[in-house]
Amino acid sequence: MNKQIRKSIGKIHLWLGLASGLVVFIVALTGSILVFEEEIDAFIHPEFYKVETVGKSKKPIDYAINTLKKEYAIDTINRIYTFNDPERTALVMGKNTKGNTFFFAINPYSGQIISSIEQKKHFFTIVNKLHRSLLLGETGKFITGCSCLIFIIILLSGLFLWWPKKSKNLKQRLTIKWNASFKRVNWDFHSTLGFYSFLFLLIIALTGLTWSFKWFENSLYYLADGIAKKPSIKVANPPRVDTINDKAFYYESIIEKTNKIYPYQGNVQIRMPNDTVNSILVTKENTEKTIPNQSSIAYFDRYTAKNIQIKPYESFSRGDKLRRIIYPIHTGSIYGLPTKIIAFLVCLFAVTAPITGFLIWWGRKRSKL
Repeated sequence: MNKQIRKSIGKIHLWLGLASGLVVFIVALTGSILVFEEEIDAFIHPEFYKVETVGKSKKPIDYAINTLKKEYAIDTINRIYTFNDPERTALVMGKNTKGNTFFFAINPYSGQIISSIEQKKHFFTIVNKLHRSLLLGETGKFITGCSCLIFIIILLSGLFLWWPKKSKNLKQRLTIKWNASFKRVNWDFHSTLGFYSFLFLLIIALTGLTWSFKWFENSLYYLADGIAKKPSIKVANPPRVDTINDKAFYYESIIEKTNKIYPYQGNVQIRMPNDTVNSILVTKENTEKTIPNQSSIAYFDRYTAKNIQIKPYESFSRGDKLRRIIYPIHTGSIYGLPTKIIAFLVCLFAVTAPITGFLIWWGRKRSKL
């Protein structure tokens, strides 16, 4: 009976691996690149990360935004990013009159536009879309989500198949016999490194489901908070006043108010609403914390720049805190460079797994001919 079960699980492992191999290869390869997204992007586009000279004081971000509107035909500001690091450039994402979205690097000390790049042409925009949806939109997102579920089954079945029947064979399963034939080395590589990578890849795959399926994300909130779905982070804007705020430093005033509300060291992000209903959402990540992505929220009236609501990170529900920590767990950035290296290496193994698995199947098939 045990032999029959093992044989059935072996077939499940094989055919699911063959069915999802190409998608797993693409997702794992792009995932390994995304682990070091900031480091690679800073190498490709250093002007988006560092200023040449650190000044004594920063100019209001509105100086740069006024330049974008006048000289770059930017009529919609989507997001603004300012950083606690004095060497960092500020970033603005905006849409021009033709409907094209651009990222702009701003010198925070002079207010000058250092560089720009169209969002859809940005290397990591393409890599992210390939990773999450294979560049196929919602259809691709569903395919990668299903492949992620299949990959979890492959991992679990692979662990079962790896597990030695006798304890005396454990040492052999934990090492690669490099001086053996190619067929044996390939099997050892697939099996042994699969075991060492198992837990890390399982965590990466499970957290990855958060972006693929709403039901999975909602289930996290249900388990943590007992609610059926993820709560909205939007807050309706108060009724419009007679005159729109025409202060010279409108955006800067929002940043200053946020820093007064949350006086810790951190990076501020302004998210402008893309409709006429909701207010401005501002997040401030606490860079004093060891674990990343611990951001508090403040909401501002889009017409008056008046603060209308705050939501400190400490007040977040267990579900919200769990959701916040999923991203650094998934990318391996949760404990900095050491966990990034681990995530990078196990993703590289996941890239090779469909290839070594295919070679194992192909070798067995040829031997039967």
